[in-house]
Amino acid sequence: MERRLAAILAADDTGYSRLVEANEEESIHTLGIFRETIDALIADHHGRVFGTAGDSVVAEFASPVEAVRCAVDIQRNLEPRNADLPEDRRMRFRIGVNLGDVMVEGDNLLGDGVNIAARLEALALPGGINISGTVYDQVKHKLDASFESLGVQKVKNIAEPIRTYRVRTQAATAPSDAVRSRRGRTWRWVTVAMIAALIAFVVTLTWMRPRAPPTEGPVAVSSDFAIPDGPSIAVLPFTNTSGEAEQGYFADGISEDLITDLSKVPGVFVIARNTAFSYKESSLRTQQVAEEPGVRYVLEGNVRRIEDQVRINVQLADTQTGGLLWAERYDGTFTDVFALQDQITRQIVSALAIELPAHGPASSGGRETASAEAYDAFLKGWAHYRNGTPEDLSAAIPYLESAVSLDPEFGRAYAGLGAVYWESSRRGAGGSEAPAGDTAQRVEHYLELAMMRPTALGHQVMSDMLSSQGRHEEALAEAGRAIAIDPGDPGGYQAMTNARRAAGMTAMGTFR
Repeated sequence: MERRLAAILAADDTGYSRLVEANEEESIHTLGIFRETIDALIADHHGRVFGTAGDSVVAEFASPVEAVRCAVDIQRNLEPRNADLPEDRRMRFRIGVNLGDVMVEGDNLLGDGVNIAARLEALALPGGINISGTVYDQVKHKLDASFESLGVQKVKNIAEPIRTYRVRTQAATAPSDAVRSRRGRTWRWVTVAMIAALIAFVVTLTWMRPRAPPTEGPVAVSSDFAIPDGPSIAVLPFTNTSGEAEQGYFADGISEDLITDLSKVPGVFVIARNTAFSYKESSLRTQQVAEEPGVRYVLEGNVRRIEDQVRINVQLADTQTGGLLWAERYDGTFTDVFALQDQITRQIVSALAIELPAHGPASSGGRETASAEAYDAFLKGWAHYRNGTPEDLSAAIPYLESAVSLDPEFGRAYAGLGAVYWESSRRGAGGSEAPAGDTAQRVEHYLELAMMRPTALGHQVMSDMLSSQGRHEEALAEAGRAIAIDPGDPGGYQAMTNARRAAGMTAMGTFR
C-alpha cells in the first residue's frame, strides 16, 4: 500500500445531534450552508476533502502551513455566520490538524496520521483549533498566529501521548452572548446565591443525618445533645506542622480525602467537609463538634512534609468518654501518600468495629489517579479554587492543567478546571490565566473531558451549567448522577437543590 506524508485537517460540529433532534430540516439546511464555506476554503488552500460523515469533514493538505491557515480561515468565516443565528441553533466546529504518515487507499487516506487529527479535533474547544506538535514545529515561525501549549495529551487508541497546542483565533476567544450577560449581573445576585447555597447546605445536612430509632427507656449519654444512630465521625482539618504556611494545602487535602474515603464506608455517618472545616481555627474543636453537630467520634491530626518526606500524626477520640481510641504516627515518602491514607482509613473503621468491604473505598487501586505528582498539583489548584477570589481562580488553572498533563486520565482534575472556569464566568473574573473571551467554551470543553472519567464534582458542575441554560430535566439528572457516585458528598445534594430551584429562580449556588 502506498504511503506518504500529509497534513490532515479534521473538523466536526459540536452538538450536531442535539440540533438535528430539535429541528432536523433547519439543522441540515444550516449545515449545508456551512459546508459550502468549509469546502470552498479547503479548495482555496490547495486541500482535498477525502472523508465526510454527517457533520464531519476530513481533508488532506500537502503543507501544514496551508492546513492551519485554512483552519483559521474556516473559524473566522463561520463565526459571523453563527452570530446571525440564535444561540441554541449555532454550529461551532472544532478542528484538529496533524502532520503524519498516512496510507493511501484509492481516494481515501488511513492510519494514525488521520486518527490523531480526529483525536485532536475532539479535544478542541467549540470554535477552536488544536494542532499536534509535529504541525507546531513546522508553523510556529511561519504564521501570524499565537499558540498555547496544552502539554502532552493521551488520546484514545494512540499508544504514544501527543504534544498538543491550541491556535488562538478570534472565533475561539470572542465572548458569547451568555458570557456577556453573566458579566452584567450585579453583586446583589452573588450575595443571594451565597445565602441560598448556605440554606441548601443546612437543609441537606439536616436531611442526611440518621435518626435514632424509638426506645422504651432513656438513652444513656453524657450530655443533652442527640447522637446519630450508628458510628458518626467528624474529620477535622489536619494541622500543617511543616513550618511552611504554603504547605497548608497538602494538610487540607489529606483531611478532605479521608472524609471522602470514610463517607463511602457502609454504616459510617461522616460530617461534611464544610461543617468540619468550620472548626479549623477553634481551640476547642473536639468539644464543639461533640456538642454542635452531635458527633460521637472526632479524628484529628497533623501533617509534616519536608521535601519528599511525609509524617502524619492521627488520633481518634470518643467524645462520650473523652478518651482516645487510638493514636498513630505514619511515616513515608510523598509517593507513599495514597498508601498512608489507606492505612489511616482502615485503622479508623477497625477501631469503630466496622467490617470494611474487600474492595471498598480505602484502596489506592480505586483512586482517581495513581500519580502522586498529579495529586499534589490538583491539591494546589483546588486550594486556590476554594479561596474563590478572582486572583485565586486564575492561579488555580496552571496547577490543574499540570495535573491533567501529568495524568491525562485524572477525571477530578478535568472537573476542577470546569469548576474554575464556570465560577470565573459567573463572576466575570478575568486575568491572564483565565481569558474571559472563551470561558464558556472552556467550561464545556473540560466538562466534556470530565464526563469521560465521571466524578461527583464533574456532574455537580454540569448540573449547574445546564440549569443556567434552562435545561432543567438534564440538570436534575446530572445532580442525581453526582449523588449516585458519592452519596456522602453534600455537593451532590446541593446541586439537586440548585437544579430544582433553578426552574423558578436564576440565582445559583457554588460548589464549595
